Amino acid sequence: MATRQALETRLGVVAGFEEPHAALEQYPTPPGLAAHVVHLADLQGDIEARTVVDLGTGTGMLGLAAALRGPARVVGVELDATALATAQGNQRRVGAAAPVHWIHGDATRPPLDIAEPVTVVMNPPFGAQTGQRHADREFLSTAADLADVSYSVHNSGSQEFVESFAADNGGEVTHAFAADFEMERQFDHHTERKTEIDVEVFRIEWA
Repeated sequence: MATRQALETRLGVVAGFEEPHAALEQYPTPPGLAAHVVHLADLQGDIEARTVVDLGTGTGMLGLAAALRGPARVVGVELDATALATAQGNQRRVGAAAPVHWIHGDATRPPLDIAEPVTVVMNPPFGAQTGQRHADREFLSTAADLADVSYSVHNSGSQEFVESFAADNGGEVTHAFAADFEMERQFDHHTERKTEIDVEVFRIEWA
C-alpha cells in the first residue's frame, strides 16, 4: 500500500471547479484531506476490491483517490454536468487503473442498484447557505440506503447530529476525527484569498 503522502501527491493534479455554484456549496476537497479519508478507508479494508460510490463527486477528488487504491470499480454521481466533465478530465490526469463510471444525476437519488458491498465516500454540502441547514442529511440518508459503510466530511460541530442520525437509521459511527479544510477564494462573498475551516470526518457502518 502506498503512503498517505504519496496518495496526496498523486491527487495534486486534480483540477477544481471551472464554474463553481455557491448554492451547491461547490468547494473542492483538498488533496490532503481526500488522501487522509481514503487512506483510513483502505486501512479498514473498505476500498480494495469493493465498489466505491462518491456521492456529489464534484470534480472527482474523493472518487479518484479511491480509484488509486485498487477498488473493483468507482462510481461518481454529480448533478453539475460541467463539474462532471472536469472529473472525467481529472481521471485522465490521475491515471488510475481501476474502472471509473461517471453518472450525471442527483446524488441524493442516485439511479443505482448495486448488489455487492458498497463503500460511500462523500463531501456533502455543509448547509452553510440560507435555507440549507443540514443539507448533508439527504446525503447521509442515501448512504444509509446504498452502503455497508460510508465516509463523510461535515462541518465542525456535527458529531451529535451525525451520531443521532446514524443511530436512527440502523448505523453506527465507528471513527470520527477533526481535520482542516483549506478553501481558496472563489465566490464574491469570500473576503480572504485563502481560508481554513474546521471539519469532522465520520466512518459509519450501516446495517
